[in-house]
Amino acid sequence: MPLPSFIPLSRRKDGDSSQASPPRTDNTTTPPYALSTSKFLSKATRIRRFFAYLSSFLFLISLIFLILVEIGNVNARHPVLSSIYFIKLDLSNIIPRSVPNSILINSIARTLGLHDFYQVGLWNFCEGYGNEITKCSKPRRMYWFNPIDIILMVERLYPLAVALPSNITDALTLVRIASHWMFGLFLTGACLTVPSILFTPLSIYTRWASLPLTILTFLTALTTTAAAIIASAMFIIFKKAIHSATDTVNIQAEIGVKILENAAVARAREM
Repeated sequence: MPLPSFIPLSRRKDGDSSQASPPRTDNTTTPPYALSTSKFLSKATRIRRFFAYLSSFLFLISLIFLILVEIGNVNARHPVLSSIYFIKLDLSNIIPRSVPNSILINSIARTLGLHDFYQVGLWNFCEGYGNEITKCSKPRRMYWFNPIDIILMVERLYPLAVALPSNITDALTLVRIASHWMFGLFLTGACLTVPSILFTPLSIYTRWASLPLTILTFLTALTTTAAAIIASAMFIIFKKAIHSATDTVNIQAEIGVKILENAAVARAREM
Protein backbone atom coordinates (compact mmCIF):
# COMPACT_ATOMS: atom_id res chain seq x y z
CA MET A 1 0.00 0.00 0.00
CA PRO A 2 1.64 3.27 -1.14
CA LEU A 3 2.07 5.93 1.44
CA PRO A 4 0.55 9.36 0.86
CA SER A 5 2.93 12.15 -0.15
CA PHE A 6 2.91 15.41 1.74
CA ILE A 7 3.77 18.78 0.19
CA PRO A 8 5.51 21.25 2.48
CA LEU A 9 3.43 24.17 3.64
CA SER A 10 5.88 26.79 2.34
CA ARG A 11 5.83 25.28 -1.19
CA ARG A 12 2.01 25.17 -1.09
CA LYS A 13 1.83 28.92 -0.28
CA ASP A 14 4.24 29.74 -3.07
CA GLY A 15 2.15 27.79 -5.53
CA ASP A 16 -1.08 29.49 -4.49
CA SER A 17 0.43 32.98 -4.83
CA SER A 18 1.79 32.22 -8.28
CA GLN A 19 -1.60 31.04 -9.45
CA ALA A 20 -3.52 33.96 -7.90
CA SER A 21 -1.37 36.81 -9.24
CA PRO A 22 -2.11 37.79 -12.88
CA PRO A 23 0.70 37.94 -15.34
CA ARG A 24 2.55 41.21 -15.44
CA THR A 25 2.47 43.32 -18.56
CA ASP A 26 4.35 46.51 -19.48
CA ASN A 27 1.23 48.28 -20.84
CA THR A 28 -0.18 50.88 -18.39
CA THR A 29 -3.86 51.89 -18.59
CA THR A 30 -4.92 55.59 -18.39
CA PRO A 31 -7.16 56.41 -15.43
CA PRO A 32 -10.75 57.35 -16.39
CA TYR A 33 -10.51 60.79 -14.77
CA ALA A 34 -7.51 61.66 -16.96
CA LEU A 35 -9.48 60.86 -20.11
CA SER A 36 -12.44 62.99 -19.01
CA THR A 37 -10.13 65.90 -18.14
CA SER A 38 -8.46 65.70 -21.55
CA LYS A 39 -11.82 65.74 -23.34
CA PHE A 40 -13.00 68.70 -21.26
CA LEU A 41 -9.86 70.73 -22.03
CA SER A 42 -10.14 69.94 -25.74
CA LYS A 43 -13.78 71.05 -25.81
CA ALA A 44 -12.99 74.24 -23.85
CA THR A 45 -10.16 75.06 -26.26
CA ARG A 46 -12.45 74.63 -29.25
CA ILE A 47 -14.99 76.98 -27.68
CA ARG A 48 -12.33 79.60 -26.93
CA ARG A 49 -10.97 79.30 -30.46
CA PHE A 50 -14.44 79.78 -31.94
CA PHE A 51 -15.19 82.91 -29.92
CA ALA A 52 -11.71 84.34 -30.51
CA TYR A 53 -12.04 84.02 -34.29
CA LEU A 54 -15.60 85.30 -34.14
CA SER A 55 -14.48 88.40 -32.21
CA SER A 56 -11.68 89.01 -34.68
CA PHE A 57 -14.14 88.74 -37.58
CA LEU A 58 -16.54 91.19 -35.92
CA PHE A 59 -13.68 93.63 -35.41
CA LEU A 60 -12.92 93.34 -39.13
CA ILE A 61 -16.52 94.22 -40.00
CA SER A 62 -16.34 97.14 -37.59
CA LEU A 63 -13.18 98.40 -39.28
CA ILE A 64 -14.85 98.30 -42.71
CA PHE A 65 -17.76 100.44 -41.51
CA LEU A 66 -15.40 102.84 -39.73
CA ILE A 67 -13.44 103.27 -42.96
CA LEU A 68 -16.69 104.07 -44.79
CA VAL A 69 -17.45 106.73 -42.17
CA GLU A 70 -14.00 108.27 -42.50
CA ILE A 71 -13.71 108.30 -46.28
CA GLY A 72 -17.32 109.30 -46.92
CA ASN A 73 -17.91 112.53 -48.85
CA VAL A 74 -14.29 112.78 -50.06
CA ASN A 75 -15.00 111.91 -53.69
CA ALA A 76 -17.65 113.75 -55.67
CA ARG A 77 -17.69 111.21 -58.50
CA HIS A 78 -18.06 108.05 -56.44
CA PRO A 79 -21.77 107.21 -56.05
CA VAL A 80 -21.34 105.46 -52.68
CA LEU A 81 -18.86 107.80 -51.00
CA SER A 82 -20.73 110.90 -52.15
CA SER A 83 -23.89 109.63 -50.44
CA ILE A 84 -22.19 109.23 -47.03
CA TYR A 85 -22.32 112.52 -45.13
CA PHE A 86 -23.22 113.83 -41.69
CA ILE A 87 -25.55 116.65 -42.68
CA LYS A 88 -26.78 118.23 -45.90
CA LEU A 89 -27.81 121.88 -46.04
CA ASP A 90 -30.20 123.09 -48.74
CA LEU A 91 -29.54 126.78 -49.51
CA SER A 92 -31.35 126.93 -52.84
CA ASN A 93 -33.89 129.35 -51.36
CA ILE A 94 -31.89 130.92 -48.57
CA ILE A 95 -33.86 134.15 -48.64
CA PRO A 96 -37.38 133.53 -47.25
CA ARG A 97 -40.36 134.37 -49.39
CA SER A 98 -41.37 136.98 -46.84
CA VAL A 99 -38.47 139.15 -48.00
CA PRO A 100 -39.28 141.40 -50.98
CA ASN A 101 -37.74 140.21 -54.26
CA SER A 102 -36.64 136.95 -52.60
CA ILE A 103 -36.76 134.98 -55.85
CA LEU A 104 -34.54 137.53 -57.59
CA ILE A 105 -32.07 137.65 -54.71
CA ASN A 106 -31.84 133.84 -54.56
CA SER A 107 -31.18 133.74 -58.29
CA ILE A 108 -28.46 136.38 -58.01
CA ALA A 109 -26.90 134.56 -55.06
CA ARG A 110 -26.73 131.40 -57.10
CA THR A 111 -25.17 133.27 -60.00
CA LEU A 112 -22.52 134.77 -57.71
CA GLY A 113 -21.42 131.41 -56.34
CA LEU A 114 -23.86 130.20 -53.70
CA HIS A 115 -24.61 126.54 -54.41
CA ASP A 116 -27.93 124.82 -53.91
CA PHE A 117 -26.65 122.45 -51.24
CA TYR A 118 -23.63 121.68 -49.09
CA GLN A 119 -23.03 118.32 -47.45
CA VAL A 120 -20.53 117.75 -44.67
CA GLY A 121 -18.19 114.82 -44.12
CA LEU A 122 -15.46 114.08 -41.62
CA TRP A 123 -12.68 115.65 -43.68
CA ASN A 124 -14.37 118.20 -45.95
CA PHE A 125 -17.61 119.38 -47.53
CA CYS A 126 -19.07 119.00 -51.00
CA GLU A 127 -21.27 121.41 -52.92
CA GLY A 128 -23.52 121.17 -55.91
CA TYR A 129 -26.64 122.19 -57.80
CA GLY A 130 -29.87 120.23 -57.90
CA ASN A 131 -28.94 116.65 -57.00
CA GLU A 132 -25.47 116.67 -58.54
CA ILE A 133 -22.25 117.33 -56.66
CA THR A 134 -19.96 119.64 -58.60
CA LYS A 135 -17.00 120.00 -56.26
CA CYS A 136 -15.59 118.80 -52.95
CA SER A 137 -13.21 120.81 -50.84
CA LYS A 138 -9.72 119.56 -50.06
CA PRO A 139 -9.68 117.16 -47.07
CA ARG A 140 -8.28 118.72 -43.89
CA ARG A 141 -7.45 117.41 -40.46
CA MET A 142 -9.72 118.49 -37.60
CA TYR A 143 -12.18 119.85 -40.15
CA TRP A 144 -15.43 121.51 -39.14
CA PHE A 145 -18.06 123.04 -41.40
CA ASN A 146 -18.82 126.75 -41.03
CA PRO A 147 -21.71 127.93 -43.27
CA ILE A 148 -21.10 131.56 -42.25
CA ASP A 149 -17.98 131.64 -44.41
CA ILE A 150 -20.01 130.63 -47.45
CA ILE A 151 -22.73 133.20 -46.80
CA LEU A 152 -20.22 135.99 -46.19
CA MET A 153 -18.45 135.09 -49.41
CA VAL A 154 -21.64 135.80 -51.33
CA GLU A 155 -22.39 138.91 -49.28
CA ARG A 156 -19.09 140.45 -50.29
CA LEU A 157 -20.18 140.15 -53.90
CA TYR A 158 -23.76 141.25 -53.38
CA PRO A 159 -25.36 142.80 -50.28
CA LEU A 160 -27.84 140.06 -49.43
CA ALA A 161 -28.28 141.31 -45.89
CA VAL A 162 -28.34 137.77 -44.55
CA ALA A 163 -27.82 137.65 -40.80
CA LEU A 164 -27.78 134.33 -39.05
CA PRO A 165 -29.70 134.17 -35.76
CA SER A 166 -27.82 133.86 -32.48
CA ASN A 167 -29.00 130.29 -31.86
CA ILE A 168 -27.31 129.17 -35.10
CA THR A 169 -24.05 130.93 -34.21
CA ASP A 170 -24.15 129.32 -30.76
CA ALA A 171 -24.74 125.94 -32.37
CA LEU A 172 -21.75 126.53 -34.65
CA THR A 173 -19.53 126.95 -31.60
CA LEU A 174 -20.71 123.58 -30.38
CA VAL A 175 -20.18 122.10 -33.83
CA ARG A 176 -16.57 123.34 -33.94
CA ILE A 177 -15.66 121.83 -30.57
CA ALA A 178 -17.55 118.59 -31.08
CA SER A 179 -16.18 118.14 -34.60
CA HIS A 180 -12.62 118.13 -33.30
CA TRP A 181 -13.48 115.50 -30.69
CA MET A 182 -15.44 113.46 -33.22
CA PHE A 183 -12.56 113.55 -35.70
CA GLY A 184 -10.03 112.35 -33.13
CA LEU A 185 -12.28 109.64 -31.68
CA PHE A 186 -13.20 108.13 -35.05
CA LEU A 187 -9.54 107.92 -36.08
CA THR A 188 -8.53 106.52 -32.70
CA GLY A 189 -11.27 103.90 -32.90
CA ALA A 190 -10.11 102.80 -36.35
CA CYS A 191 -6.46 102.63 -35.24
CA LEU A 192 -7.34 100.55 -32.18
CA THR A 193 -9.51 98.18 -34.21
CA VAL A 194 -6.55 97.02 -36.32
CA PRO A 195 -4.52 95.51 -33.43
CA SER A 196 -7.75 94.10 -32.00
CA ILE A 197 -8.21 92.09 -35.21
CA LEU A 198 -4.62 90.81 -35.16
CA PHE A 199 -4.13 90.06 -31.47
CA THR A 200 -7.52 88.65 -30.43
CA PRO A 201 -6.63 85.08 -31.61
CA LEU A 202 -3.62 85.16 -29.23
CA SER A 203 -5.99 84.60 -26.32
CA ILE A 204 -6.29 80.97 -27.47
CA TYR A 205 -2.65 80.16 -26.76
CA THR A 206 -1.89 82.19 -23.64
CA ARG A 207 -3.93 83.61 -20.81
CA TRP A 208 -1.41 86.40 -20.31
CA ALA A 209 -2.86 88.13 -23.37
CA SER A 210 -6.39 88.22 -21.93
CA LEU A 211 -5.95 91.33 -19.78
CA PRO A 212 -4.23 93.51 -22.44
CA LEU A 213 -6.80 92.39 -25.03
CA THR A 214 -9.65 93.22 -22.65
CA ILE A 215 -8.26 96.73 -22.12
CA LEU A 216 -7.70 97.18 -25.86
CA THR A 217 -11.22 96.00 -26.69
CA PHE A 218 -12.72 98.29 -24.07
CA LEU A 219 -10.84 101.34 -25.41
CA THR A 220 -11.83 100.50 -28.99
CA ALA A 221 -15.51 100.21 -28.10
CA LEU A 222 -15.36 103.33 -25.92
CA THR A 223 -13.84 105.58 -28.59
CA THR A 224 -16.14 104.35 -31.35
CA THR A 225 -19.24 104.67 -29.18
CA ALA A 226 -18.28 108.15 -28.00
CA ALA A 227 -17.62 109.31 -31.58
CA ALA A 228 -20.98 107.97 -32.80
CA ILE A 229 -22.86 109.59 -29.91
CA ILE A 230 -21.12 112.95 -30.39
CA ALA A 231 -21.81 112.92 -34.14
CA SER A 232 -25.49 112.06 -33.69
CA ALA A 233 -26.11 114.58 -30.92
CA MET A 234 -24.14 117.38 -32.54
CA PHE A 235 -25.82 117.35 -35.93
CA ILE A 236 -29.29 116.79 -34.49
CA ILE A 237 -28.84 119.91 -32.34
CA PHE A 238 -27.50 121.82 -35.34
CA LYS A 239 -30.46 120.73 -37.46
CA LYS A 240 -32.96 121.88 -34.84
CA ALA A 241 -31.17 125.23 -34.52
CA ILE A 242 -31.39 125.77 -38.28
CA HIS A 243 -35.05 124.81 -38.51
CA SER A 244 -35.91 127.17 -35.67
CA ALA A 245 -34.63 130.12 -37.71
CA THR A 246 -36.68 129.68 -40.87
CA ASP A 247 -38.12 133.20 -40.51
CA THR A 248 -34.67 134.78 -40.94
CA VAL A 249 -32.98 132.37 -43.32
CA ASN A 250 -34.51 129.52 -45.26
CA ILE A 251 -31.98 126.70 -44.79
CA GLN A 252 -33.18 123.11 -44.86
CA ALA A 253 -31.05 120.53 -43.06
CA GLU A 254 -31.02 116.79 -43.61
CA ILE A 255 -29.16 114.34 -41.38
CA GLY A 256 -27.07 111.77 -43.25
CA VAL A 257 -28.66 108.47 -42.29
CA LYS A 258 -26.09 106.25 -44.00
CA ILE A 259 -23.06 107.58 -42.14
CA LEU A 260 -24.83 107.32 -38.78
CA GLU A 261 -25.92 103.77 -39.63
CA ASN A 262 -22.33 102.85 -40.47
CA ALA A 263 -21.13 104.34 -37.19
CA ALA A 264 -23.86 102.48 -35.29
CA VAL A 265 -22.99 99.15 -36.92
CA ALA A 266 -19.30 99.68 -36.20
CA ARG A 267 -20.12 100.45 -32.58
CA ALA A 268 -22.41 97.40 -32.23
CA ARG A 269 -19.79 95.01 -33.64
CA GLU A 270 -17.30 96.13 -31.00
CA MET A 271 -19.60 95.88 -27.99
